[in-house]
Amino acid sequence: MPATTAVERVLHGLVDLHCHSGPNPLPRRFDHVEAARDGARLGMRALLAKSHHHNTVMDLLAMRERLSGLSTEVYGGIALNQWVGGINPYAVELCLRMGGRCVWFPTVSSSAHIDHHNSGGGFPTPTIPLSSRQTDLRGADGELLPEALRVLDLIVEADALLSAGHLPADDVTALFTVAAERGVRRMVVSHPNFLIGSDAARCREFTELGAYVEHETSMYDPEVAQARGGPEDLLRWIEEVGPEHTVLASDLGQKGRPMPVDSFVRVGGALLDLGLPEKDLRRIVRDNPAFLLGLDQ
Repeated sequence: MPATTAVERVLHGLVDLHCHSGPNPLPRRFDHVEAARDGARLGMRALLAKSHHHNTVMDLLAMRERLSGLSTEVYGGIALNQWVGGINPYAVELCLRMGGRCVWFPTVSSSAHIDHHNSGGGFPTPTIPLSSRQTDLRGADGELLPEALRVLDLIVEADALLSAGHLPADDVTALFTVAAERGVRRMVVSHPNFLIGSDAARCREFTELGAYVEHETSMYDPEVAQARGGPEDLLRWIEEVGPEHTVLASDLGQKGRPMPVDSFVRVGGALLDLGLPEKDLRRIVRDNPAFLLGLDQ
């Protein structure tokens, strides 16, 4: 559909690094193919399908006939939670060598996520009974586990994206420090003001290691009941960390929540109304995530 408004023109060609399409044991509003079809409304260039539970590359290979011919490309990856064996280099090797573009370090099985959930933080209930177990990044000596080092080397081999997942801030620093030393080029930390407990100053430390800071429209969209703030809060983060280090994704796909395209338009439009330059919005939704996903070198 041709772009018809200022915000749609700016968002045209965006890359969503955080789409929770299905299949998944958590209730989802749409599958990977439907996500790509909807993305075409805004000329979305690509999206990254994220699951907390399994390697999404295999989903996409099984759906390749349905995905062929769609203008929005869909990429997959693997999250290192207990359902893939935690920090499991063998699962990462399979994912990346089958075309995966991202490795998320522990998300729902990280200590930060478990502490938040146990203290009353909301999270969807799986449609099937699932066991829960914490996945740790470091050993008793405080050093990264050998398996984590092997995962980092596999990420370097594939020139893939390293996401800090839902690790606590100190673990993020430890992970990114070693990752940068070993040659990882693409790193991102998601929703720093949710779960991991980072402020802008801490995020600037992450960016000094070469990382980008991802915020999600779902955290600032007035039509999302669990939003953590308004567009004014998001603009403050962009200004404090810098658009050159910021990414805007959706973190949408859950049943009962908005479509990513609609949320991008609402939040992106609000940022423009608040005075964010068009070039900066374009950078955080298109240029930066395209680099992180390996679409632009």
